[in-house]
Amino acid sequence: MNPAASLPIHGVFCAAATPVLADGTPDHAAFATHCQALLQEGCDGIAMLGTTGEANSFSIAHRQALLDQVIAAGIDPQRLLPGTSQTNVPDTVTLVRHAVDAGVKAAVVLPPFYYKGVSDEGLFRFYAEVIEAVGSNDLRVVLYHIPPIAQVGLSVELVGRLLEAFPGIVVGIKDSSGKLDSMQTFASSFANFPVLAGADPFMLPLLRSGGAGCITSSSNLIGAHLRVVFDNFFDPAQDARVDAAQARINAWRDLSNAYVQLPTIKAMLARRRNHPGWTRVRPPLVELGQAEIDNVWVQMAALEAQENV
Repeated sequence: MNPAASLPIHGVFCAAATPVLADGTPDHAAFATHCQALLQEGCDGIAMLGTTGEANSFSIAHRQALLDQVIAAGIDPQRLLPGTSQTNVPDTVTLVRHAVDAGVKAAVVLPPFYYKGVSDEGLFRFYAEVIEAVGSNDLRVVLYHIPPIAQVGLSVELVGRLLEAFPGIVVGIKDSSGKLDSMQTFASSFANFPVLAGADPFMLPLLRSGGAGCITSSSNLIGAHLRVVFDNFFDPAQDARVDAAQARINAWRDLSNAYVQLPTIKAMLARRRNHPGWTRVRPPLVELGQAEIDNVWVQMAALEAQENV
């Protein structure tokens, strides 16, 4: 029996990229099609409007409309983990309340990421004010620990304090620290507390250390391989199959890092979804040049050929 499946939130969640139109606004139709494909490819759910989703390059209204439209297109809100963070409490409350009203599984909430070197007390007050202002028994919060980007991390002590203060509301953490020992420490410190890896190579060792799964950017492309790992990691009879899937995961992850990761992921999606508009990114990011896109596509074809042997 899969031990991760007993955790409140578990499985393979895609840190979904957001397609944009020529005017820079989210492409609702392409995004809905992408989400439907991700679920068919093996993802348990969609962690939309996070780092890979360029959330902080969109307005509050854009973010709310994208969530509304993907649900209207038929995606079950209980399979959605939208990012709902801003650098201030009022705007974060607006996004979190909207997500709760939409019926999502949980809101993924970054710490406020403008001021650096802030204390655990200040971070606790931020989360407490957001939770108390939303004031809903339906609220579920997944904390988001990504110090390489936010430059503001979440300590084990802070997470413990939040769990004690808001039981049943703070229900997990995405750890994108890039450090396996950080993920394992969160997993071992709290009972029945889902810890989700923020990078594909870490999901397997984290699962073996009591983790819950992943929220990753490469799952925009390799949900099926991640599904194999999640479904079979605990069964020694499936070790060869799991190792083979992990090798494919690592190869695709390496390709996604051939250039700046997010524009590369979107260039890969342009080929995968047969939609050239996927190459667009929002400032301050810049799309790949045509030579770079061509190179990525050649390597994608090679990986696909290896998998079809």
